[in-house]
Amino acid sequence: KKQEKIDQLNHTTYKPNTDMETPLFNINPNLKKLGVSATLQINEVSNELISNGKKIYKFGLGESPFPVPDIVVEELKANAHQKSYLPVSGLFDLQDSITKYLFRSRKMEFSPKQILIGPGSKELLFILQQSYNTDLLLPSPSWVSYAPQAHIGNQRVFWLKTEASNKWKLSPEVLDAHCKGNQGRPQLLILNYPNNPHGYTYSGEELKALAAIAAEHQLLVLSDEIYGELNHAGDHETIASYYPQGTIISDGLSKWCGAGGWRLGFLAFPEGLSWLKKAMATFASETYTSVSAPIQYAAIQAFKGGAEIDNYLFQARKILKSLGGYITEKLRGLGCNIENPDGGFYLFPDFSGFSEQLNQIGISTSDDLCERILQETGVAMLPGSAFGRPREEYTMRLSYVNFNGGDALKAAEQIPLEAPIDTAFLQSYCSNCIEGINRLSDWLKNNTVLYK
Repeated sequence: KKQEKIDQLNHTTYKPNTDMETPLFNINPNLKKLGVSATLQINEVSNELISNGKKIYKFGLGESPFPVPDIVVEELKANAHQKSYLPVSGLFDLQDSITKYLFRSRKMEFSPKQILIGPGSKELLFILQQSYNTDLLLPSPSWVSYAPQAHIGNQRVFWLKTEASNKWKLSPEVLDAHCKGNQGRPQLLILNYPNNPHGYTYSGEELKALAAIAAEHQLLVLSDEIYGELNHAGDHETIASYYPQGTIISDGLSKWCGAGGWRLGFLAFPEGLSWLKKAMATFASETYTSVSAPIQYAAIQAFKGGAEIDNYLFQARKILKSLGGYITEKLRGLGCNIENPDGGFYLFPDFSGFSEQLNQIGISTSDDLCERILQETGVAMLPGSAFGRPREEYTMRLSYVNFNGGDALKAAEQIPLEAPIDTAFLQSYCSNCIEGINRLSDWLKNNTVLYK
């Protein structure tokens, strides 16, 4: 009778389920609260509208417009035959290449054993949050996936207040006040600079002040420096210089090397956090095993640098600085209080000063604003609410990468090194971005939203 009961339960449990609204086996309840990542969703929506014949200006997804440098592509071709599983923490020669890269670019000394290679820094950030039971501290606004990753693991997220007047940057005072009011649990602060979504970065003095607070409260800091090489001035600094014992540096190939789809990132751990690296490697060994072998071999060349990589970065920064400045000036002309970005390829305009006028035409949230603009102009942007800002605040993230980066790089190389990228260049080689901003400007004028 006992076996009959077990068989009956098994039969009941495993019978096909046709009611998809009430699945028999439930998914992780934390996942049910989330949707597809906002950046990926806007890209899918944009592509669907394009396939339906609509002209779309893709200011939503933040993907580098520039091709992977030829010298790195050739290295990938040369290593296409590499087929073996590599060590969980990464290929030793790649780890070694990264330590040399970090010394050149950050003046930070690491050994290869302190480097963990993963399939994109995004995956490594997720594994970090799942391996270390901690509260997550995020300046608001922050990148769209930090908080959802924490929610999946049922961890608490604290949004730290920032102000547009301070270029949305976290202040030492706000961080200190939070830490004093929330003692007793480990806390992880993620600091991203140059920042996604607003494009600003921290000075050395600002990093030093934040580091002092982090050290006082023994915070773990994840320094997300994926846009570090795209600092427009080429002078990126790291908070690890001021708080080396408690800072993990995160970087990869996706943004500065134009290799988002290659999926290769790394974390650099201080010696005192070797226990955390070991825990994450254990997690990795039971999930993705190791990063694709050909990609790791090719990445050695990318992190070696050299004249070709240096010229590639110089031209990319020059183009992005000019285009970001042009669009910023256009946004200021629309009545937006915004300053030129320091790096990367994002802007975070705030039109909250015109909330009354926007409400008059039926727009009450940043989501409404982005949806209306997309449908009526084809300009695809993301609402500030996707980055931790209040929905009723009219902020938007604008990613200015909708142009052929390969053509732009070739053209930029014909310009004297000290000569600026002018408007004529932008109109020729970044025409989609220029046209999209003009469409946005015209929509606002035609609706008399900002000109009443």
